[in-house]
Amino acid sequence: MLVTQDLALPTYFRRITVLGAERLPRSGPVLLAPTHKARWDALVLPHAAGRRVTGRDCRFMVTVDEMRGLQGWLLHRLGCFPVDQSRPSLLSLRYALDLLTAGEQLVVFPEGQIRRRHAAAGDALRLHQGLARLALMAASKGVLVPVFPVGIAYGHAWPRPFDTAAVSFGEPLTIEPPPEGQGRRTAVDFTHRLAAAMAAEEHRARQALSGRVVPGGQP
Repeated sequence: MLVTQDLALPTYFRRITVLGAERLPRSGPVLLAPTHKARWDALVLPHAAGRRVTGRDCRFMVTVDEMRGLQGWLLHRLGCFPVDQSRPSLLSLRYALDLLTAGEQLVVFPEGQIRRRHAAAGDALRLHQGLARLALMAASKGVLVPVFPVGIAYGHAWPRPFDTAAVSFGEPLTIEPPPEGQGRRTAVDFTHRLAAAMAAEEHRARQALSGRVVPGGQP
């Protein structure tokens, strides 16, 4: 935390704006679903929702490719664990489910990869269904997990030294256990809802960078 929050972020960014952090619960299971804009996301999110804000750490589910080499070594120490988002294994989903059952705050990037193009309100993001499947698994065990759409934006598509950043947390979405045989349809519908909410929060984050949104998420 000292290296990332007190040294790396203040050195690289001249301002990080956070909107809607007061919506985050301080206890109980939480799923954060952020847009994925840069590798800096893994440091910016704990700044916005980590121990100093919510009293607990962010546990990241990241792609297998991101857990290799020096970057993987660092991500492991930031609380990350790997998963193949296109075909998540039952083992990785069960580990994530155990974290939620224990009341942890879990971060899943539903896009599965970094997307440099900006999303506007109303855009349809392309998401994997792993997060919806995980939330359904938790619900089937009686653990209803609030899913917070999160928008991240930077002053430039490739964040540069002394850049600006913004993080916006939206209202939580929930998913209920579906009727028998309707699990796939429920996951698809929830993923569409989440995609629209994430795009809206990214748009709000970009507005914050230009000064058109005040803290609290109000235009």
